[in-house]
Amino acid sequence: MTKTYKIAVLKGDGIGPEVTEATVKVLQAIQVKSDFKLNFLYGEAGYHCIAQYGTNLPKETLELIKQTSACLKGPMTTPEEPGAPVSVAVTLRKIFNLYANVRPCRSFPSVEALKPNIDLVVVRENTEGLYSGAESLLAPGVGIALRIITKEASLKIAEFAFKLASQRRKHLTYVHKGNILRITDGIFKDAVKEVSQKYPDVTVDDLHIDAATMQLIKKPEAYDVIVTTNLFGDILSDEAAQVTGSLGLAAGANIGETYGMFEPVHGSAPKYTGQNRVNPIATIMAGSMMLDYLGEKEAAAKIENAVINVLNEGKVRTADLGGSATTSEMANAIAAQVNP
Repeated sequence: MTKTYKIAVLKGDGIGPEVTEATVKVLQAIQVKSDFKLNFLYGEAGYHCIAQYGTNLPKETLELIKQTSACLKGPMTTPEEPGAPVSVAVTLRKIFNLYANVRPCRSFPSVEALKPNIDLVVVRENTEGLYSGAESLLAPGVGIALRIITKEASLKIAEFAFKLASQRRKHLTYVHKGNILRITDGIFKDAVKEVSQKYPDVTVDDLHIDAATMQLIKKPEAYDVIVTTNLFGDILSDEAAQVTGSLGLAAGANIGETYGMFEPVHGSAPKYTGQNRVNPIATIMAGSMMLDYLGEKEAAAKIENAVINVLNEGKVRTADLGGSATTSEMANAIAAQVNP
């Protein structure tokens, strides 16, 4: 019997519609020889919604998302003015308790990276830390932001990371700034150490965040799973993406107990809107991660292999990879490789 998954698709802002449509094209191609179907439900979300709805995540879209098994989210522009709506990603992470942000970073063939053998995953706590949004103005020119770290959330992200490491190369590095943030990072460190007792086969080491940013450049091939708090994880995963060649290749997953949201790591790049020139691979790889999350691991692997084959051939390369191919040409090439 053919399985059917309802998938929420949020195209987003800027280049979002282009890279999202490219990914849907690849996901449609993978279904041709698979025993599952994806029912795409499109919802409006992003900066462009604020003028009409007064919010970047309309109530109708949220209700649509609640009917689905997973969400494919395009990049969105987040306003930076005080009092403006927080990012759609942050809102959805809180509503669905998507506590684990997972960002794989690996070397791809024919893509210039610092090292040819990088294969690491940054696992980032996704619901608290400085991203709690607890800010206030004490006096004119004096503001504070609360960095909220709890044992409960730290234990959950540590468990997720150790489980992942046990399925990979059995090496976990936890990143913190415990010499300065002794209470908050003390809670995080203690949680990692507690969970480590359940995984004696996983080698564990730790790094201060400043040293970690340096080591990711010096010897990125030495790392397997890196687990850290929210802001540190955001910074490290972007750095790792560039170390492996391009933000245009970096995908991310936001995973909770009952729901998953998948998106490219990069932003909405409004200056390239409608030009059909940006690299859609990050979003396509997010689509692959979504299929893996749904349990369709063979289909997920096919998409990843198709991306690798296209990059290996080197005939279709977008501008960030030194070529002149369009977004749609890259999508067509990958879709053709899915079922050769």
